Amino acid sequence: MITKEAHIVVGLGFGDEGKGLATDWLCGRALAQGRQPLVVRFNGGHQAGHTVTTAAGQRHVFSNFGAGTLRGVPTYWSEYCTFSPGSVLKEYAALQAAGVQPRLLVDARCPVTTHYDVLYNRALETTRGAARHGSCGLGFGATIERHEQTPLRLYAQDLRFPTVYGHKLRQIRAHYRTRIQTETTVDFDQFDHDAEDQRFGAYAEALVRLHGEQVIQLVNEADVFGPASTWQAFIFEGAQGVLLDMDFGLFPHVTRSHTTTTNALALLQRNQPDLAAKAEVHYITRAYHTRHGAGPFPHEAEVSLINNRDETNQLNDYQGHFRTGPLSVELLNYALACDATISTGLRKHLLVTCLDQLPDGLLPCWHDNQLRAIVPTALSELLETEFASCQFSTSSSGAGLPEL
Repeated sequence: MITKEAHIVVGLGFGDEGKGLATDWLCGRALAQGRQPLVVRFNGGHQAGHTVTTAAGQRHVFSNFGAGTLRGVPTYWSEYCTFSPGSVLKEYAALQAAGVQPRLLVDARCPVTTHYDVLYNRALETTRGAARHGSCGLGFGATIERHEQTPLRLYAQDLRFPTVYGHKLRQIRAHYRTRIQTETTVDFDQFDHDAEDQRFGAYAEALVRLHGEQVIQLVNEADVFGPASTWQAFIFEGAQGVLLDMDFGLFPHVTRSHTTTTNALALLQRNQPDLAAKAEVHYITRAYHTRHGAGPFPHEAEVSLINNRDETNQLNDYQGHFRTGPLSVELLNYALACDATISTGLRKHLLVTCLDQLPDGLLPCWHDNQLRAIVPTALSELLETEFASCQFSTSSSGAGLPEL
């Protein structure tokens, strides 16, 4: 009998560490071991951008589907994640065009991001000017705030009922009209909101059709983790990084999300406490630090890189330039210490990605107020965590990791 496993992927930086690569590799390992894996997204939303490149060169940036999708692994979109109908359908079409048939299990209680959440997010960030918080402008934080601080809650399950979501959309429109007119410099009434509402309705209808085809299914937590569950390896794919965590990041430049193991362990502890006690945590960092968006970035400096022509993160209106800097041992230890308060007693692993992007193969690293260049294997000796394994990826397709 094959025993069940749980693996939690967590970024140690400001995001963009290589969590997609790690998730894809863990899915491949589970399949090679004869286990049936399921990717579980446990925080964030469609603002994620997790790049996976196969050994054959197929490449996709995942936002609404798990990073194991190219291997045929389904995704569970937990209630901790926001759900964006238009973004899901756009990515679904792109995957189909690439010959991939994804499968997405969506928790019925997922908060739905509307075009009004996106508009408010962008209007507020634009109004902040030089004091921007670093949002990517996709409405994630606005959606969470609306669900937590108002009664205007729109759930994934509501998308099956036009009368219900139509009523809620009208209330959400009125809510954001007041907020945008009073809190920002943007004129809410300049936009054709009726047309956007109709487009939202078309998205809902398309999702209902896909639900009937069992491509995108509404489920409950018990369906995924309960006694009848057939999954043998739960691969929890984190979004963003610990340094952006709502509890531990440097406010106000944080996300409205737990980017640590918090949500993943909560899902397991509620449903499979024995599995929660033996889950393994995989901490991911690039061979250098990155930050895309406004906010403090200690030791920020241009890092000389090679083999980075396919970098996913590009200049955009809301996040600006993709920023780089040498690794900070202090920040890595801080991120590890934050998560240690949650994941006490679990086996920990370290994965360093993008080693092929450093011309000399040495890690640029700030330690004891000195900038040093160290061999990759020396990094774990500077970190205040005992790792069961330390692994290094030397390409976007995971070269350098143990063979599957």
